[in-house]
Amino acid sequence: MRKAILTKFIHLLFLALVLNTFIALVVTSSVLLKRSREDMHFALESVDRMLDYTGNVEEQLMDLSDLTDDNNSRYTLIRMDGTVVADTEVAQVNQMENHLERKEVKDALATGYGYSVRRSGTLGMQMAYAAIRSSDGKYILRLSACSTGLGEYILMLIPAAFLSFGIAFFASAMEAERFSQSITRPLQEISSEMVRMDDDYTRFQFEKCPYEEINVIADTTTRMSRNMKKYLERIEKEKQIRQEFFSNASHELKTPITSIRGYVELLESGMAQDPGTARDFLGRIKKEAMRMTNLVDDILMISRLESRGAKADIVTIRTVELLEDSLSSIAAQAASRGITVHKECENFTIRADLRQMQELFNNLLTNAVKYNNEGGEIWVQVKHWGADMILTVRDTGVGIPAESQSRIFERFYRVDKGRSRKQGGTGLGLSIVKHIVNFYHGSVKVESEVGKGSTFTVKLQIAEAK
Repeated sequence: MRKAILTKFIHLLFLALVLNTFIALVVTSSVLLKRSREDMHFALESVDRMLDYTGNVEEQLMDLSDLTDDNNSRYTLIRMDGTVVADTEVAQVNQMENHLERKEVKDALATGYGYSVRRSGTLGMQMAYAAIRSSDGKYILRLSACSTGLGEYILMLIPAAFLSFGIAFFASAMEAERFSQSITRPLQEISSEMVRMDDDYTRFQFEKCPYEEINVIADTTTRMSRNMKKYLERIEKEKQIRQEFFSNASHELKTPITSIRGYVELLESGMAQDPGTARDFLGRIKKEAMRMTNLVDDILMISRLESRGAKADIVTIRTVELLEDSLSSIAAQAASRGITVHKECENFTIRADLRQMQELFNNLLTNAVKYNNEGGEIWVQVKHWGADMILTVRDTGVGIPAESQSRIFERFYRVDKGRSRKQGGTGLGLSIVKHIVNFYHGSVKVESEVGKGSTFTVKLQIAEAK
C-alpha cells in the first residue's frame, strides 16, 4: 500500500512540476514578447521626435544607424504610397519592393501603429516589425529587429528550469516517502492486530495516530471486533432456531401423514366393512389432510414474512369490512360453543396487505375461541389513534401462565399441546401474528391470568387520516 501511495504521489508531483515549468516558460515568453513590442514602439516614437521632416529625412535616418548598439535593429522610412525612401540596412532602396501590403504598414496607415512577425525576404531572417505614422503624416516609420533573441532567451531559461525541477522533485519525493509511511504504518498496525485477534474478538488494541480519519477506522474496527462475538452468537442462535423449526415442521407434518396412512391401511385391509366406520375413517383422513394443509400454509406464510425481499401488496382496506369478514370465519365455531362476541370498530381505512391483515385478525380471533371456556365471551375492539390502528382482542378463556407468556410467539410453541392439536392448531398462529407485526414495525403485547382470560393488543402505524 505504501508503495502504491508513493508511486501515485510521485506521478502527480511529476505532472504538476512539468505543468508548472511549461506555464512558467509560456508566461515568461509572453512577458518578453510584450516588453519587446513596447520597447520597439518607444524606440520608434523617440526616432520620430528626433527627425526633422522639413530637411533631408533620408540622410537623417541613415545617420541613426550609428546610434544603435548592435546590428539587429533596422529602421525603414516609407512613403504613404508604400515606396521605401530610406533603410538603415539596404543602400539601394530603389530596388526594394513596395511595402504598402505589409501588415505592419497597413495597420499603421489605419490606426497609427502596426506590429507583425515574419521572415524577411530581404535579410532572410525571422524578424519582428513595428511601424508608426510619422508626426508630419507623410511617412511610415518602421523598425525591425531579429526575433530570434526571444527564443534564445527561453532556451537559456531551460537549464535553470530543469535544475529547479530536479531539486523540487527530489525534495518532494523524500517528503512523499515520509508522508506515505505516516499513513500506512497505522494501517499496518490495524491489520496486524486484526490478524492476531483470537476467537473472542476482544484483543484489538491500537494507539492513536495524528490522522483523525485513521483513528476513526481504528475505533470502528475496535467496535466491530467487540461486537463480532455477539454477532456470531446471534448467527449460531438463528441457526439453531432454523434447525428446530425444520425439525418441528417435519415432526408436525409426520403426525398427520402417519394418521392418514394408518386409516388408509385399515380401509385397504377390509376391517372397515361397515359403511359408517368407513365414513368415520374418511372423515378423520380429511381432518388430518386439512391439518396438514393448514400447517403448510402457515409455514409458507412465515417463510414469506421472513424473506428479506418480501413485498406486500399494499391496498386501502376499510376496518369495518375487515373485522366483519374475520368474525364471519369464526361465527360457526363460536356459536357451537356458546361463546358471545362483542365488537367495537371505528370506521376508518388502513393501508396494508389484505391477506396479512386477514391472517392477523383471524389468528387472534381463532385463538380467542379455541382457548375460551364453554359459554365464554370475547371482546374485539379496533380503534384509530393518530396514524395507528389499535386492535384489541380479550377473552374469558383459560389464560396463559406467566412463565409461558414470553414464549407464546415462538414457532410451534404450545402452552397446552394436547388441547392445541385436538382443536386443529398448528402451533404457528401467534408466530405469524408476531411476524406480521414486525413486518409493519409495530408492536404486540399480551396480558393474561390463568383462569381469567387473555388480552392481546396490536398497534400498527398503517391508519390513514380521517
